[in-house]
Amino acid sequence: MPESREYPLLAVNRTSNGVVTVRLDDPERRNAMTATMTESWGRLMAELASDRDLRALVVTGAGSAFSSGGDLGWIGAEPGAPVDRLRARMLPFYRTWLSVRELSVPTIAAVNGPAVGAGACLALACDLRYAADTAKFAVPFTRLGIHPGMAATWLLPEVVGMANARELLYTGRAVSGAEAVALGVYNRVFPATDLHSEVARIAGEIAETAPIAVKLTKEALVGAGHESFEAALRWEALAQPITMATEDLQEGLAAQREKRSPRFTGR
Repeated sequence: MPESREYPLLAVNRTSNGVVTVRLDDPERRNAMTATMTESWGRLMAELASDRDLRALVVTGAGSAFSSGGDLGWIGAEPGAPVDRLRARMLPFYRTWLSVRELSVPTIAAVNGPAVGAGACLALACDLRYAADTAKFAVPFTRLGIHPGMAATWLLPEVVGMANARELLYTGRAVSGAEAVALGVYNRVFPATDLHSEVARIAGEIAETAPIAVKLTKEALVGAGHESFEAALRWEALAQPITMATEDLQEGLAAQREKRSPRFTGR
């Protein structure tokens, strides 16, 4: 993995087990999604999409925030701008950051501090979300007088259900801790001092599993999952035989017989 200096405002680290951690690295601006950071993110996601050794991705923030969201410096800077010009700017921004959903491996948001607006949507775009117990989550678009963006009206209902999404989007209120877990925003919360070690442990557990099986499982669970019970059966009747033909299955069975940890290779 290239050094993070190749990705301005991102710090990139890879561990030997194939877990890549990306830290939004602009703490003075609370990791706002500036044009520079957005360009770096897009290039990095494109590289990771073709990385055969990648097993899991962790996204977190530097300093006290996960991300304060979009760069407010330009959002209200052109009150008379034509709608089509603003739309042409927003769509690439959305698609660049949401390209994390296109990765074939599990993705994890380690929400170390406030995740606000587009920053909250980035967390929602990941497969799993773990947070510091004090980390605030908010989609306060309507409090700013603006419609939600970056697929908030899709991602939030997908994660927390329509009723909870309506409340959070209509009111723009912040949630954290046990309430955020109860709503489904986060899988779990940890004390701030334990967050990164706990997420590293979870990512490591994912990295130890069979890569082909995990990727096919992620494909099965895209969005809200299968469109019907029958569709699930048909998918599994294809995907499970694919994994039954892999070397990894034989390794998994051998490891179970020999009472040892399996060494999966993705073949």
